[in-house]
This record gives sequence, structure tokens and C-alpha cells, in this order.
Amino acid sequence: MRTNEIGLKIKESKALVEKLNELLANYEVFYQNLRNFHWNVTGPHFFELHAKFEELYNQAFEGIDEVAERILTLGVRPFSSFEEFIENSQIEEAKKVTDAKEMVEITRDNLNTLLKLEREVLETAAEQGDEGTVTLISDYITAKEKTVWMLSAYLK
Repeated sequence: MRTNEIGLKIKESKALVEKLNELLANYEVFYQNLRNFHWNVTGPHFFELHAKFEELYNQAFEGIDEVAERILTLGVRPFSSFEEFIENSQIEEAKKVTDAKEMVEITRDNLNTLLKLEREVLETAAEQGDEGTVTLISDYITAKEKTVWMLSAYLK
């Protein structure tokens, strides 16, 4: 059976790469939502939310790059067009959201969508013995779970 450059079976990696590309698409829409919120948040919590959205979009930007590079490491082209991102994302664009609380709720919900996808990627990678993807995604899950907890506490 053929393997990719890092020794994983190409045929078995196909399902994993599809899930990683789906995760990438969702990450891209999530990232743009965060940029939108960072630019457009107003109100009494402006300073803290403006800074938090910037922190989160910087983390998302790093995640996007790492996921795309992991897909390339597995020997496949990652999605790279807005069309591909929109078509393959469960996360929807947050258009014209002006309420700060709604921005936080959307961010929390988007993170939960990413968590669901990451858990699917983790399971698939583990089944294939892909320790590199397991480690990458496992760290993402830990960080996102904490952020979801903090955003949920903020909303109470």
C-alpha cells in the first residue's frame, strides 16, 4: 500500500484530510467573524471585548496556518479560496451583528462547532496512528474548552 512522505497510508489518510479541510474552512469563517467583531464591537465592554476578539483572531490565524500545513504534510492541497471555505463551513458568516453580547454568544457557539470538528479529527487521526495530527488537535481542544468556559461565564 502506498504511503505519503511521512509514512502514513495515503488511502487511509483521505478521510482525515477531508475532515482537516472541513476544519480549515470553519476556522477561516470563524477567523473572519472575529475580525468583524473586533472592528465593530461597541458599548460599555468595548475595551475588554475589542482586546479579547483580537486575541482570539490571532490564535485562530495560527490555527489556520497549522491545519493547512498539516494537510500539506499529509500530501494534499488544503482549501485556499473563499468559495471553498464558505461551501465547506458549518459556521456561518456573522453579518451586521451589532450587539456585543450576541458577538460573544456567536463566538462561543463557533468555538463549540470547532470543538466538535476537532474531536472528529482527533478520533480519525488516532485510528490511523497519526500522532502528529493527534498532538496538534489535542492541544487545540484543551485551549478551546477553556475559552468556551470563560465566554460562558462572561455571559452569565
